[in-house]
Amino acid sequence: MVISLRRLHIALAIVAALAAGALSASQSRAQKIGSQGGSFELTDQNGRPFSSLALAGRPYAIFFGYTHCPDICPTTLLEMSNHLAALGADAGKLAVVFVTVDPERDTPELLHSYLASFDARIIGLTGSEAGIAEAAKGWDAFYNRIPESDGSVTVVHSAHVYLMDAENRVAGTLNFQEAEDVQLAKLQALLAGKPIN
Repeated sequence: MVISLRRLHIALAIVAALAAGALSASQSRAQKIGSQGGSFELTDQNGRPFSSLALAGRPYAIFFGYTHCPDICPTTLLEMSNHLAALGADAGKLAVVFVTVDPERDTPELLHSYLASFDARIIGLTGSEAGIAEAAKGWDAFYNRIPESDGSVTVVHSAHVYLMDAENRVAGTLNFQEAEDVQLAKLQALLAGKPIN
């Protein structure tokens, strides 16, 4: 199901501006185009080991977030679900990976339940604190846990979707403020092995 996110994007732009102000320039930047992607050994939403080696030789999109995220993460997952639907048969050529930056709460069981609301082809990953930190480091992905006064925890995190080519190099990024047709064109270029504008 494809739905319009115009009003939500406006609210997210405000949230992003606030979050970006809390990060240094280096923390809020995406990894450079052409940079090698990271490697990891994590656990998928079905409780099975999942290694970065499983992505070798194919294009994929990877992003970091968490299930308690109030806005950017569910929006990104919805957009990626919409893109997989729009890609039709070509969607089988693209892996979409969601790595939690909140492994203390995001167990495989919770990831499985959460991701049931989105495209079934999206791979959710969790692991130990050290394993998540190592995975995030591989993409220069920033995250920081912030305890709230009511006892809850907010995780401030970078919001880039890294588009990785078949050689595990950053070919481009998706930004949640981009129109969905712009994002889809980037994914189509990635699958065709063309430069991403």
